[in-house]
Amino acid sequence: MSSAFMRMRSVMLASAAVLVSVSAFAQTGPQPSLPAVTVDAPQQQRAAAARQPQRSAARATRASRVRNPAPVAPQASDQARGPSLTVLTVQQALRDIQQTPGGVAIVPAEAYKNSTVANTIKDILDYVPGVFAQPKWGDDTRLSIRGSSLSRNFHLRGVQLYMDGIPINTADGYGDFQEIDPTAYKYVAVYKGGNALQFGANSLGGAINFVTPTGRDPFVNGVSIDGGAFGFRRLQANAGGANGPWDGFLTASTQATDGFRDHSDGHATRVSGNVGYQISPDIETRFYLNANEVRQRIPGSVTKASALNSPETAAAGNIALDQQRNIDTVRLANKTTIRFENTTVDVGAFGLDRHLMHPIFQWLDYRYQDYGGFAKVTDDRNIGGFRNVLIAGVNVVNGQIDNKQYANVAGQKGALLSSSIDNSKNTSLYLEDSFYFLPTVASVAGTQFLHATRNRADRFLVDGDQSGSTSFDLWSPKAGLLWNIDPTWQAFGNISRSAEVPSFGESSSGPGIPFIPFTSIRPQRATTYELGTRGKRPDLTWELTGYRAEIKDELLCLYSAFGNCNVTNADRTVHQGIEAGLGIAFFKGLFDAGPQPDKLWLNLAYTLNDFRFDNDARFGNNQLPGAPRHYLRAELLYKNSNGFYIGPNLEWVPQAYYVDSANTLTTEPYALLGLKAGVDNGGPYSIYIEGRNLTNKAYIASASIIDRANAGSALFEPGSGRAVYAGVKARW
Repeated sequence: MSSAFMRMRSVMLASAAVLVSVSAFAQTGPQPSLPAVTVDAPQQQRAAAARQPQRSAARATRASRVRNPAPVAPQASDQARGPSLTVLTVQQALRDIQQTPGGVAIVPAEAYKNSTVANTIKDILDYVPGVFAQPKWGDDTRLSIRGSSLSRNFHLRGVQLYMDGIPINTADGYGDFQEIDPTAYKYVAVYKGGNALQFGANSLGGAINFVTPTGRDPFVNGVSIDGGAFGFRRLQANAGGANGPWDGFLTASTQATDGFRDHSDGHATRVSGNVGYQISPDIETRFYLNANEVRQRIPGSVTKASALNSPETAAAGNIALDQQRNIDTVRLANKTTIRFENTTVDVGAFGLDRHLMHPIFQWLDYRYQDYGGFAKVTDDRNIGGFRNVLIAGVNVVNGQIDNKQYANVAGQKGALLSSSIDNSKNTSLYLEDSFYFLPTVASVAGTQFLHATRNRADRFLVDGDQSGSTSFDLWSPKAGLLWNIDPTWQAFGNISRSAEVPSFGESSSGPGIPFIPFTSIRPQRATTYELGTRGKRPDLTWELTGYRAEIKDELLCLYSAFGNCNVTNADRTVHQGIEAGLGIAFFKGLFDAGPQPDKLWLNLAYTLNDFRFDNDARFGNNQLPGAPRHYLRAELLYKNSNGFYIGPNLEWVPQAYYVDSANTLTTEPYALLGLKAGVDNGGPYSIYIEGRNLTNKAYIASASIIDRANAGSALFEPGSGRAVYAGVKARW
């Protein structure tokens, strides 16, 4: 029995013990009523808010299904926290994120978890404008925000992923989606570009934070079963509760799929949990556990003709080498929150052990050990009669990779080909101040400083010593205005800088660090201009943002072969676009004209992408490859107050996009039709059935990027064919 399996079994047994313990103490006494979310005069209203039933709060959240922040009138000294001090409720997260003068979004679990199969990050972010997420195989997804990481053919870069504020990305910047469990979260926060300052604004795409529930949330106990096309099946369960100052929550899921394509089967078991303790009414500490065991075969990229005419066919080389991406992960963390009259302090630390077993062109055996901590101070008070919100903090993310690469002999380890110890250290300090010089208008200014080092110690010297080190010191200032036009409507604008440091794996051409001082790889820098508006009213939600990012030294796969990414700095590039979201009710009271009439609800998310080289010496003003110019996601649902809903949806890419910098080869446009129906009234039971790609359209979901392609270039990932899924959930 493998050590990885033994370790995972131990984690599962420990998690089961915690699950039993959580359920037990949840039933030993009544759950205390703690302060609910408020947006005004919180100190005086805690007692009244505490009497609000949890189930009513859950129904209010379900009914709103908010994806963009709902503006509220700002109030000074708004330091109230809800049931938990360490974890914000959805409403509190909306209140906090709305103070950002730029593109941000909150996606509550009720917006996707009960009405879709919720299998990948695409299911979460489908209706967030500016986000392009396309599954490749299994849980792996190609994700880009505002054109970040367009040329990244493997793994993720350009967007920082967090789970409860704990980094998912490796210390040198890489990320994967196999550790993301969409069933585990109560909401997801999206910070686009430089708006992710508090997480360290060193990436063009920004940051995404996945937030798990606590034992003080409503409906902490539950079980769900999902199944459908291509052999997909999943069992998920969660339990939690509170007893006096203690609370706890644990969720676990196990799933498997045969896969749409050949050689794309996989299975995964994921566990997340936390235990909190209220030391006093104003001090709370919380411990987190996250563990994952993922086994996934890789079907690989194929030619355009194969993707469109034989989409189920895997790349022959992937089968011959039995290519896979397998991950074992254990993550532990702590967060402590201390509340004063006008100030809240958050401090925490984390540690991560990850083992990547990745037979591809070589057999990659990587062990990651990441660790770090953070401290954040939020001060919200009146100064001279004017509201002022000051946020300051520090993030430390360090890590080591024990890196071994072997020859891949039909999926088995062959001779050792390279070995090194790679160390990354990152320290970021940030400061942001929002000063309301008018009751409804704030000026926002801030900056972030990043000090990063990279060091490689080569242990395989038969090909020479590839050791080396380098360091980076980068500033990312920002300034903006936020105008609360009325309690339901905001306008904003900002100018921000971002800086992105190269990672160890930027070059696949050799084992050496591609950015040690005597090479040309430099950090990517961008200046982004942004202007927009957002709002939420009873039958209308909207967001509209325009932006332009002027980038120097963008990290791109300018010189590549066979779909591998050899990163080089472009000279100058431009990313600009429009992000538009709309939710609107039509024809209210069609069959039920009661206090809560039925209605037709239209939900739209449209993204315009204009990404180009800027007078490049080789590629002129060519379009940057990798993203569609237009991307539309839309659904029209009939909704009844009894919880029944039904309606069609559309995913539309009306124009093909290039897959090479020379602009010689494109994908194909496509339109996918879907339909879903179900019942979810906010109560203990929900059920859904969902059909995807009902016309069985053969299309290209994702593509790898090279400098110059031809018809025989194996760069394309086919999308899945017609699929039907169904699921049932119970919660209490």
